[in-house]
Amino acid sequence: MLALRFCAQLGPRRIEALRTYFGSAAGAWQAPLRDLREVPGLDARAAQAVGTPAALTRADQELARVAQEDVTLLLRGLPGYPAALDALGDPPAALWVRGPLPELPTVPRAIGIVGTRAASPHAQAFTRMLAADLARAGVVVVSGLARGIDTAAHGAAVEAGGVSIGVLGSAVNRVYPGENARLAAQLTLISEYPLDTGPAQHHFPTRNRLIAALSAGTVVVEGERKSGSLITATHALECGRTVFAVPGRAGDPRAAGPHALLRDGAVLTEGAADLLTELGWGSVPAAPLPDLPPEQTRVLAALTGPVTLDDLVTATGLPLPDVQTALVMLNLLGLAEEVGGRWVRR
Repeated sequence: MLALRFCAQLGPRRIEALRTYFGSAAGAWQAPLRDLREVPGLDARAAQAVGTPAALTRADQELARVAQEDVTLLLRGLPGYPAALDALGDPPAALWVRGPLPELPTVPRAIGIVGTRAASPHAQAFTRMLAADLARAGVVVVSGLARGIDTAAHGAAVEAGGVSIGVLGSAVNRVYPGENARLAAQLTLISEYPLDTGPAQHHFPTRNRLIAALSAGTVVVEGERKSGSLITATHALECGRTVFAVPGRAGDPRAAGPHALLRDGAVLTEGAADLLTELGWGSVPAAPLPDLPPEQTRVLAALTGPVTLDDLVTATGLPLPDVQTALVMLNLLGLAEEVGGRWVRR
């Protein structure tokens, strides 16, 4: 199977056609040229590529490297390959995985969180809250390990004690961007690219389809109309998954993508409860509160989303000076922060 993956002219669809036609990858590899020419969708050049000695040699070398790098190789049609990827028209023939892979059935208990690399402070704070709440609800957080929204989603999920999957546009042993190497060590990494493959611009739109398929739904936090985030949302729709979108400020280019999705019927998302309710996954467990003075406890409990001082006064029933003092202390403890004039839980 891996040798077929390394044959020129063979992509995921042709490899699957060969495996299906001959009953196994080995059967396809050993088939005579005259039989290969009978496979639907296989042209003469592709048929001649099957059985190339160089591809078999490279497959042997890759298997040796996989063992050395402590990487798991998953092959389509064999045990361990995620059933969730069957939602794609072209599931990869091979997946390279670093770290423990959670169960990913046909409809996985997982959510893809995507957005722009140049995310606003408000969007990053919202993403951290969303990912942490999902993680506490036992939902796997899937993203692409890019700067901005992806980094915020992965980091908050693991800090909350959850599981997060990073789908890469490079090999699992070539983390990009390099600044996320420490974060990557806390994630399960997935790639359809062989070891040592570096990042390339055309890899990222391709990997977005994996994020969509590995998730029961994809939420777009921020992104322009023409962005990788919207490509992921398109793949999600093609996979029969649910698309969620976070509303932003009118006129902000980073809100243009989510607003376009909302006009097209995406589920409006203001917190994890919207996703869990839509998918029938229950409710968000209450976050454990630290041992705090009563006023700080009440203010922290009221930080269910980005809120103003007036909102907190109304929700807690405390005088404004008491709310302000509590917020200062919560900020010093690293439990709350002000973003764009609103307060959020960290």
